Amino acid sequence: MSAEPNFLDVKIMGREYRVACQPEERAALQAAVELVDNKMREIAQRTKSTIAERVAVMAALNIAHERLAAPASTASEETVASDETKRRIGDMGARLDAVLAPQQQLDL
Repeated sequence: MSAEPNFLDVKIMGREYRVACQPEERAALQAAVELVDNKMREIAQRTKSTIAERVAVMAALNIAHERLAAPASTASEETVASDETKRRIGDMGARLDAVLAPQQQLDL
C-alpha cells in the first residue's frame, strides 16, 4: 500500500483502490480495509461467488448486522460513537464513490 499525503492505496479482494484519507485517519482506514477484505473473502469462499458487487453488498450487510447486534456498553456512549461512526462511514463512502466512479466506467 503506497500513499500520497491525503490518499491511501488499498487492496480489497485483489483489486486496488485509491482512497482520500487524512494522515490521522490512516490507521482506522487500514483496519476498515482489513475487516472488509476479510469479510468479503469469507463470503466469496462460502458462497462460491466471484461477482465482486454481490460479495461487497453481502459483506456490508454482515458487518452492519454484527455491528447492530453487538450489545451497547451504555446508551450515551453508544449514541456518541454511533453518530461519529456514521459520519466517518459516510465520509469514507463518499470518498470511495468518487474514486470508484471512473473505475466502474472501465469495468463496463
